Amino acid sequence: MNDLINRMKSCRLIPVVSLSDVNAGVKLGGILDRYGMEVVEVTFRTSYAAEGISRLKKRFPKLLVLAGTVLTPDQVDAALNAGAEGMVSPGLDPALVNFCQERNIPIFPGVCTPSEVQHALSLGLTKFKFFPAELSGGINMVNMLLGVYRMISLMPTGGINPGNLQNYLGIDRVLCCGATWLTPQALMAVGDWAGIEQRVKEAAHSLEGR
Repeated sequence: MNDLINRMKSCRLIPVVSLSDVNAGVKLGGILDRYGMEVVEVTFRTSYAAEGISRLKKRFPKLLVLAGTVLTPDQVDAALNAGAEGMVSPGLDPALVNFCQERNIPIFPGVCTPSEVQHALSLGLTKFKFFPAELSGGINMVNMLLGVYRMISLMPTGGINPGNLQNYLGIDRVLCCGATWLTPQALMAVGDWAGIEQRVKEAAHSLEGR
């Protein structure tokens, strides 16, 4: 768990992708490898997630792959069997958290209110996805939650973009940010890998020196 957290902290920006086919992950993995981005979140928003993760891990075994939009124990099992090393959920489901904890699987549930943070703390967690970040108060809410709950760290996701990224990353105890703008569905759908690579390249350069 500590190694996983350290790698997420080091990466600072985690591409969040919904695969358009089973080979899309491998194509994205090649781009991330070229620009030194070592973590990716593959969401279970499409039917290609599990097989895509499997092919991605076989081609890039050193890449840290998180499974995103995980909603059920079956998806946890599928993601784990495919090679995912951590689970990210958009909301806080105590049953899902317990399922992962009983199996020593890292899970980062989504929270966006003080009540959800306190509930998650009662389950023994201290590191959460803050989602949807911009719609839930953005930087002001992040600062408030981190100020009240000094033991937590957050991974803001949802509405993060090149214009506000550095503001989020400049906040103490922001673990990293989830980046959906790097692989938008419009580009994925038409296979515009040059466009995606340009976005990844720009993001990687913006992180240099941080």
